[in-house]
Amino acid sequence: DELVVHADMPGVGGENIDIHFEAGELLLHGRVKDRAPEHAKPLAREYGVGDFYRVFTISEEVDAEKISAEYRNGVLTLRLPKLEAAKPRKIQVVAK
Repeated sequence: DELVVHADMPGVGGENIDIHFEAGELLLHGRVKDRAPEHAKPLAREYGVGDFYRVFTISEEVDAEKISAEYRNGVLTLRLPKLEAAKPRKIQVVAK
């Protein structure tokens, strides 16, 4: 009934996520801001600072109007519902 995408986005605030879906392409863009004060020098970093993006080609026919996104604890969950015409269906065989 739907495609589900889980994207780990550590260090990204929900307000720093952009999602676009057009012509079968899903674009995820996140911005990670440096949280350390300017005068501090970190001993180690788990991940980098800056922008990143991913582009996915979606082969299924998706109902773009019903796409939903939720961001919780560093994980983005996207739900891309399929159009009714693209959902699998069982064909009834009539025997004569």
